Amino acid sequence: MDSIQPESSKCSRQGRIALIIILSVLIIDQIIKVLVKTGMSLGESIDITPWFKILFVENNGMAFGMEIIGKLFLSLFRIGAIGFFIWYLTRIINKGFPTGYIVTVSFVIAGAVGNLLDCMFYGLIFCESTFGPDGLAAMVPFGQGYAPFLYGKVVDMFYFPLWTWPEWVPFVGGDIFFRPVFNFADSCITCGVVALLLFYTKVINMGLHYVDPENSGTKEDSDEKD
Repeated sequence: MDSIQPESSKCSRQGRIALIIILSVLIIDQIIKVLVKTGMSLGESIDITPWFKILFVENNGMAFGMEIIGKLFLSLFRIGAIGFFIWYLTRIINKGFPTGYIVTVSFVIAGAVGNLLDCMFYGLIFCESTFGPDGLAAMVPFGQGYAPFLYGKVVDMFYFPLWTWPEWVPFVGGDIFFRPVFNFADSCITCGVVALLLFYTKVINMGLHYVDPENSGTKEDSDEKD
């Protein structure tokens, strides 16, 4: 009975951490997107530094503006993937996975949900953004926006043209080193995935068979007593 209480407390604490991360990322992500959507016209750029710009672009929903498959399929696929990862998050919390691992998974889920919200609702609540001084979008009555449910466009704004390749470099000469424009949700997904690969490869390979070292010793002691 005594060994169950600390484990339950740990699960509760990890669950709160995951929830706080997901909600915080969603709030920050949506605030940034709404400010850009309603305060900048499509293609407008604000120079922060020579290598960092706020550039308003929209895409159909893949990370960093990539467009490979159909919009509806992409939205449905994202819903399925998010559902799976939420189920996975609840399982790893209940199984006592490392808190750092749960944090990184939470960032990935939050980023995916943030972009999905754009696809689900932005087409319903905003008029379409356009180029030029009159291209600012505004909120409209629900359902009277520029696109139906699941067909909204994802708002991107962070652009880092770090440098331009010299003309003599084969294939990439004259091109900008880092061309993609992305948003806060994209960065959370990327940072979460990179952290998983760098620090938690062993945990990933163990799948759902991971055993918390702190609890395994307690379990073995209780088995010996029995």
